[in-house]
Amino acid sequence: MTDTKFFDEMWGFEENLREPYEKFHDWFKQEDMSRLRAKQREAEDLFRLTGITFNVYGRAEAEERLIPFDIIPRIISGTEWFRLSRGIEQRVRAINAFLHDIYHKQEIIKAGRIPAEMIAANEAFLPQMIGVEPPGGVYTHIVGIDLVRTGAGEFYVLEDNARTPSGVSYMLENRETMLQMFPELFSRNRVQPVQNYPTSLRRSLGATVPVNGTANDGEPVVAVLTPGIFNSAYFEHAFLADQMGVELVEGHDLRVVDGRVAMRTIRGYTPIDVLYRRVDDDFLDPLNFRPDSQLGVPGIMDVYRAGGITIANAPGTGIADDKAIYSYMPDIVEFYTGERPLLNNVPTWRCSNPDDLAYVLDNLSELVVKEVHGSGGYGMLVGPAATKKDIAEFRKKLEARPSNYIAQPTLSLSTVPTFTRAGLSPRHVDLRPFVLVSPNDINVTPGGLTRVALKKGSLVVNSSQGGGTKDTWVLEE
Repeated sequence: MTDTKFFDEMWGFEENLREPYEKFHDWFKQEDMSRLRAKQREAEDLFRLTGITFNVYGRAEAEERLIPFDIIPRIISGTEWFRLSRGIEQRVRAINAFLHDIYHKQEIIKAGRIPAEMIAANEAFLPQMIGVEPPGGVYTHIVGIDLVRTGAGEFYVLEDNARTPSGVSYMLENRETMLQMFPELFSRNRVQPVQNYPTSLRRSLGATVPVNGTANDGEPVVAVLTPGIFNSAYFEHAFLADQMGVELVEGHDLRVVDGRVAMRTIRGYTPIDVLYRRVDDDFLDPLNFRPDSQLGVPGIMDVYRAGGITIANAPGTGIADDKAIYSYMPDIVEFYTGERPLLNNVPTWRCSNPDDLAYVLDNLSELVVKEVHGSGGYGMLVGPAATKKDIAEFRKKLEARPSNYIAQPTLSLSTVPTFTRAGLSPRHVDLRPFVLVSPNDINVTPGGLTRVALKKGSLVVNSSQGGGTKDTWVLEE
């Protein structure tokens, strides 16, 4: 049954089965519930054996958890995806142009489209990147664009992830698990593949060889830089390095040798052309950023500025993740592409603005309030689900540092069918498509990671907050 407040992606508004789900629905009607329950347990066992876990921080036990997985796919038509992917490509082009501009001529500020203080006072803006030309002109090699579908059935961009977007390993493992357990479903539905993502990632990274790198002398040397096994996304770091056939390294494995960043091997130190880093800017280079960092490489920024290595994503891209900058994205898209945005933003109040702050303080119980640099569902208030005590405590934080927050309306997120003890039941979802950017191409992987709020009525989909994941199917047209 459809909740009348939300758009149900299987049933729409009128209890009429939507076309993308027709073949799935025919299959499901013929299935035995006990078999599906066994398949759900089998999926959990597969994830446990594979080691698909994540660490939960901010708790005394700092436990490692299994990623909850739901066996019912989310299905998107090829026509819908075509429109979505065009909007995603447009947005990613604009983000890359914006990053180049703010670290060079800052034309968007001169044109009055963004206030200068939004850049100059932003903690994610890196003065060390001013005037730097990244190899191939690419700042954001890997991008995750978070999308939500609202009560009207339309997709909106919830936030941009241009720094170090995570979750692609879950997308790939979800598909592998579904192929293994339900091959008959794939024979009924023409589902666009995602399994070639690691190959595409390796090719895309290899296309951004630095000026003083390997170039035509041989195959570009790519490595993945991880903070180590205690990082919440370590499984993904190791998974992607393995799938691409490249080395997984930590900061202590690297050093600057003859003007190049080189990794330690059994044959000595080998220069690296492209470093896919999963280490935050602050920890990347103790000589340029935090001097106490043990995770990065002393001097890597000097090599980068001299054209001796490609860092993906480029340092300083985190400013495009800023949720206050997000509120200017319609202007950013129009300024750099000369086009109207194909994907809309969610309405956003910037709490640094006194009028916006006053409105937010008066309506905290109805809004979602987020830290401008927050992620993972941490540091946010979901007003309708919060207690009076929660709201009172958050009000103090907001009044103390208003520029640290933005607010948005509580969205009527769409629902998709999810497997429960009682059968199929609607649960709220979002979607993170993954985008690969090279000097001459933008490649949007068909589908992405669907995150699902497994608790009935919950709107919080983050795995750190009790959410799970689904396989996302984009059908061939």
